[in-house]
Amino acid sequence: MEKYLWIGFIGAALALIFALIQRNKVMSYSEGNATMQKIAGSIREGANAYLKHQYTTVAKVFAVVFVILLAMAFATGGEMLSKFTPFAFLTGGIFSMLAGFIGMKIATNSNARTAQAASESLNRGLRVAFSSGAVMGFTVVGLGMLDITMWFTILRFAAGITDPVVLGNIIVMNGIGASFMALFARVGGGIYTKAADVGADLVGKVEAGIPEDDPRNPATIADNVGDNVGDVAGMGADLYESYVGSILATFSLGACAGYGWQGMLLPMAVAVVGIICSILCTFLVKTKEDATQKSLLTSLRTGTYSASILSAVLAAPLCYFIIGEGWLGIYIAILCGLAGGCLIGYFTEYFTSDNYKPTKNLAATSETGAATIIIGGISLGLMSTLASILIVAAAILIAYFAAGGSVTIMDASGHFSAEFNQGLYGIGIAAVGMLSTLGITLATDAYGPVADNAGGIAEMSGLPEEVRERTDALDSLGNTTAATGKGFAIGSASLTALALLVSYVNIVQDRTTEVLNFTLTSPTVLVGLFIGAMLTFVFSAMTMSSVQKAAQSIVVEVRRQFREIKGIMEFEADPDYASCVALCTKGALHEMVAPALLAIIVPIVTGLILGPTGVVGLLGGVSVTGFAMAVFMSNAGGAWDNAKKYIERGNHGGKGSDQHKAAVVGDTVGDPFKDTSGPALNILIKLCSTVSIVFSGLIIAFSLL
Repeated sequence: MEKYLWIGFIGAALALIFALIQRNKVMSYSEGNATMQKIAGSIREGANAYLKHQYTTVAKVFAVVFVILLAMAFATGGEMLSKFTPFAFLTGGIFSMLAGFIGMKIATNSNARTAQAASESLNRGLRVAFSSGAVMGFTVVGLGMLDITMWFTILRFAAGITDPVVLGNIIVMNGIGASFMALFARVGGGIYTKAADVGADLVGKVEAGIPEDDPRNPATIADNVGDNVGDVAGMGADLYESYVGSILATFSLGACAGYGWQGMLLPMAVAVVGIICSILCTFLVKTKEDATQKSLLTSLRTGTYSASILSAVLAAPLCYFIIGEGWLGIYIAILCGLAGGCLIGYFTEYFTSDNYKPTKNLAATSETGAATIIIGGISLGLMSTLASILIVAAAILIAYFAAGGSVTIMDASGHFSAEFNQGLYGIGIAAVGMLSTLGITLATDAYGPVADNAGGIAEMSGLPEEVRERTDALDSLGNTTAATGKGFAIGSASLTALALLVSYVNIVQDRTTEVLNFTLTSPTVLVGLFIGAMLTFVFSAMTMSSVQKAAQSIVVEVRRQFREIKGIMEFEADPDYASCVALCTKGALHEMVAPALLAIIVPIVTGLILGPTGVVGLLGGVSVTGFAMAVFMSNAGGAWDNAKKYIERGNHGGKGSDQHKAAVVGDTVGDPFKDTSGPALNILIKLCSTVSIVFSGLIIAFSLL
């Protein structure tokens, strides 16, 4: 069966060719008048400058880690670590970087084109923004599939590894590079975008009383740059890592479950079919000129839901022909993943879209001030965890038992039983099913920042009010799809993290003759659980604090310019946009390193002190608390943002009212929730797992307990 894994190259080629076609389509549209082109050029310049500095900083960290991995691999003759892992670490990081970079490049070339298209019709604006998002979505899955297939080919045919279990244990380590890059990109980009956003809103909207994206606001260019480096480049690297991680973890579980090469071929085939279905269903995304917010959302839903349904239908024959006996249970597991992804998306939309009661009720709390809307948003975010956690819990149980899992965990030798491994493979393939249609799901997510930028360009270039109304409709929809995308990412991360945790245990048990005690009553497991839970909160605190520090510098600078540059408010003098861009860049690069290193260092130190059982506790603690915290933060932030936009459309006093100012304060609190700390947590969960797997040999050799 392993000879058929070349289909991954076909999937990669289809995705990348389609992304190129969409890129050429977007670039064929007009970028508008000279003013629009100038503003778009400034945003491009700022985004390129930031990413150049970010990649330079990250390259230094990558160089150090590469040397460490290389030393571990060659000093022990490959016994502690595969000799291929250091090089896979580099390719994973480079491909993850490329995914984000390409997405950012097309987004910064699409914003003015979307604004110009929206001046012609709402449907045309939607199509340009969505096509831009499709470039990001299909670049991510194309590069991910290329990386996975390339390394499988090298390990199986060039290195001659014939044992699927050995190959599975090696290849699961190859996700570490993507995880590293994703965390730096998400945290750095998140700090940048929210520092600019918070600074621009607090001084511009609340203090000066000027509209969002007003050209008089010195932070408005930095704000639009941030949409691209955080919500596009950071998100692309993030979901690239999720996509690759889920497939690699399932490779390892499939081998351990006794499915051999068939267990590796199935997730690859499901992912390739998902790419094809996603391509076909992008053509279903369109709307009418008189579309409402709800009908716009329906148009995007039509594409994503259709892709999931088509993938579900085609997955049945794949399971039958590849797995053979027992195929039905595996197929049910895939359906659990697909259905779980759609349900998480729906309930995320319910809690964050102003089409539904939760966000409308949140907007109503602005009648009594900023404090009550902040309390209401926190309450809404906490309550929203109920749906996502129950959906994932149900998906785990159904996938596990349908795939052949049993309540008997250990066999007579103290190792995981065959039935347990089969059940875990079901959970892994459910994660692959959930992410199989990532191409179109990410397209609906990445479209949002483009629409947001388009609204800013429309405002700054003085386009007619009807154009801003259209871009605002697209932007508000983008807030909902972004929240849905984050819920989708964290849901799949929870399944992948469980698969990676079990891969870690399998690898550790293969490397030691000692029967390890992984039960909850083990003191080292319990201490590890506490450390994992603590890691979630400390990481969130560090990223929130980073946004606060960077945002403070922007607030001070914007106030200074309003005070010292005479004529800004009368449109007689231009603000110094470059100074805010420089402050955001400096702040993000300085603040992103410590949280990222925390995720790398803590699992290793915990393992060296508490041993492998302590690491399992840590992974369990960070997975559970990280999942709940990420859902809470992302949904609370999304609801605050859409509550503000609901008021801006004329409800509860409309723009400029006291209620609007209260909603803006709530939105600024939610900014780092939904775009920095929340989405970075799903990477934290998986990075802890991959770091633990890669350094498992070191932990076994030198742990104190």
